[in-house]
Amino acid sequence: MNPWLKSCRPNPAARVRLFCFPYAGGGASIYRTWPNEFPDEFHVCPMQLPGRESRMEEPAYTDVHTLAAALADGLEPYLDIPFAFFGHSMGALTAFELTRALRRSSSRLPIHLFLSAHRAPHIPLKKPPIHDAPNDRFMQELRRFQGTPEEVLNNAELMEILLPTLRADFALHETYVYSPEESLSLPLTVFGGTDDTDVRREELEEWRAHSTAPMNLKMFTGNHFFLHHFQREIIAVIVETLGIRKCVDSRSTACKTK
Repeated sequence: MNPWLKSCRPNPAARVRLFCFPYAGGGASIYRTWPNEFPDEFHVCPMQLPGRESRMEEPAYTDVHTLAAALADGLEPYLDIPFAFFGHSMGALTAFELTRALRRSSSRLPIHLFLSAHRAPHIPLKKPPIHDAPNDRFMQELRRFQGTPEEVLNNAELMEILLPTLRADFALHETYVYSPEESLSLPLTVFGGTDDTDVRREELEEWRAHSTAPMNLKMFTGNHFFLHHFQREIIAVIVETLGIRKCVDSRSTACKTK
């Protein structure tokens, strides 16, 4: 069993494969209900990163480029049909850098990128990093993000287990340095929350600079974790956008960047 795809149920009839990347601190369980919400033509694969859930014993990555290289190698056998990436927050950055890693290796490329709750990668981080902050300040920031349930934050034993992975994920995000490359030539769909104080609409619009293909921006009412409240709406956008595309051969030039 591929460790990245432990939660990916087989679907031999699928015509499109969707890889879903989690936000900081999250695991494949974020997307546990997604496979049941898609038509049979979709093979939905929640990604399991090291340092969480079934891979708790493995150290989490602290560098997105190293993570992208490992993913490119690990997912190669699963790029045999047209595929797309969805990522929320840290997951969006992971999906973007994975796509660039695949291009550098002359591999197959996704037919679409779905990027949620992350500013365009060339925009620098606005706030001071917290990945190495004292525990009290780090916990305060976790509460502000509203992505970790209060009962989890109040469980000292559980947080002792989770903190190393959370800090690693924040380090991955906060130490990221964008390196200019040729723009992609595949379509983007970008999702944002109207009340997200960390990722503004204008920062989402800037994703247009990273592809020569069209970009579609969808805004939902909510904070940084609007994903949890608008799951079905987001899935509907993905299904409508991909559908049964004309691109049915992942080796076709229509499925690759130029």
